[in-house]
Amino acid sequence: MKFMIIVKATRDSEAGVMPDEALLSTMQKYHEELLKSGVLVDASGLKPSSQGWRVKYSGDQRTVVDGPFAETKEMIAGYTIINVKSREEALELTSRFPNPADDGKAGEIEVREFFELEDFGPSVAIERFREMGLAKGK
Repeated sequence: MKFMIIVKATRDSEAGVMPDEALLSTMQKYHEELLKSGVLVDASGLKPSSQGWRVKYSGDQRTVVDGPFAETKEMIAGYTIINVKSREEALELTSRFPNPADDGKAGEIEVREFFELEDFGPSVAIERFREMGLAKGK
């Protein structure tokens, strides 16, 4: 079962303030534990939304909107992906995730489970995803 730990953005992360050495060290140690236990799939920080864009859809039409975006609470500052045996294991690991905000400020993570191809009914498109090698994660 794969889960994504979504690190919510803060005013500081959206302003491009880099994490201090203490936070980087705490995050490094946590992620090293995940790596040693064999559950870490990927992890990275994201640059502020001012350096990104969104693509909005209306039917077949697309509109590109450059950042920054107003609602910091809806922004993502980073992520960690883990592959574990159960929801309970994911809950235990994520409950130890360090506060992602500097200096003990308020921080937040959100945890979401990935869909697996087995969650969908049989179809030509799902079989094509399997052929593409996108059925990994179990």
